[in-house]
Amino acid sequence: MSGLILDLGAEITCPHGGEVLPATASTRVVIDGMPVLQVSGSFPIAGCPLEAPIPDGTKPQPCTEVLWNAPAARVLASGHPVLVTTSTGQCLSAEHHPQGQPMLSGVQPRVIAE
Repeated sequence: MSGLILDLGAEITCPHGGEVLPATASTRVVIDGMPVLQVSGSFPIAGCPLEAPIPDGTKPQPCTEVLWNAPAARVLASGHPVLVTTSTGQCLSAEHHPQGQPMLSGVQPRVIAE
């Protein structure tokens, strides 16, 4: 499925407001000067406030990373599929519990990939 290519300028958050901080991106493929994001990159999350209920109250259970799937099928950057707005991802806790899909905003409006 086609979608707009995600670059470092895209704002990605976990469902609880934590900020996704892409640790890697293509240094050779850019859109308006911003490196594109690849499915093979690292996507840590900072500032997620989620707490899980336990018998004695709550314990911190923040989202710590995003694992992506369904990248662009036909567009690669440095040999790796790029992420697009139709890519799906899962925010995970440190214990690898799924905690919802990441939310996108501020996506570049010009370049589409399939």
